Amino acid sequence: MFVDFRGSMWGLLRWQWKASLLVALASTLIVTFEHFFAAHAHHIFLPIAPVAVVGGAIGIFVSFRTNSAYGRWWEGRKLWGRMINTSRHLCTQVLSYLPNPEHGAEQQPPVPSELQRSVIRRHVAYVHALRVLLRSESLADDADFAAFLPSKEAERTVAESNPTHALLHTQMRLLVAESDAGRLDALRLQSFDATIRALLDIQGGCERIQDTPFPRSYGFIADRLIMAYGILLPLGLVGQISNDWIAIPLTILVCLSFALINEVGRVLEDPFTTFWPSLPLSALSKTIEINLRQRLGDANLPEAPKQDARGILM
Repeated sequence: MFVDFRGSMWGLLRWQWKASLLVALASTLIVTFEHFFAAHAHHIFLPIAPVAVVGGAIGIFVSFRTNSAYGRWWEGRKLWGRMINTSRHLCTQVLSYLPNPEHGAEQQPPVPSELQRSVIRRHVAYVHALRVLLRSESLADDADFAAFLPSKEAERTVAESNPTHALLHTQMRLLVAESDAGRLDALRLQSFDATIRALLDIQGGCERIQDTPFPRSYGFIADRLIMAYGILLPLGLVGQISNDWIAIPLTILVCLSFALINEVGRVLEDPFTTFWPSLPLSALSKTIEINLRQRLGDANLPEAPKQDARGILM
């Protein structure tokens, strides 16, 4: 995700160089034809009013697609904001509700028990696993995920059809076992149950965005309309302005604007990729790791995520 955009107009042109080149060639051919064959070309040119109406319609269509794609991106960000808050809440519940027979209440701050540490570390592994799966990466190769689980449990989890659900299922079984043993009362177990359900809701929302692609027809139609408009616009501008050659940069500017708006919608369709406009899942999951490990009293915590030299935070 761009935290501090450090691009330039030339960068935007390089990004959309194919569309810019096609529009430039088409408008140049039209203006050149008018310049040398004006007596025979007047009947092919268009009045500017209907061309402007078509441009407005294309702008509305392209903007609708981009707004819809941004809605998916923003929903993903809200889901991960809930993930951060729910993770912190779960950590506080674990350290407050679960029994800690190894250390007395007078010890400040109390040292977490092995059960408390295992539940919290498993949750950190869950967050990293969700990040990896949403980005369609290999869970078995992710060092952050493997660092917070015993090796055998990590291997079993990787083999699951839904590794993140398997981790939450293990968490709930441990909590129910504590309740059955009389070390966790029913009300606190119910509170844990609500937290686990909230995590499943967040995970399900993220999977819904990932598994429901944006209709491809929007992008296809928008691309074709922009290219067609790149031909219509110079046909309407020629003869309407004092210098016909100005129609070339005007056409490029207008069509490039449409193309960039359309392209922004395309790159925002899936907020969980590793492309630069996507959500900074690595930074968000690392933030959760730092917060929870600090509550455990761990030393040598990783540094807080920072943007790189290009102003991008991943």
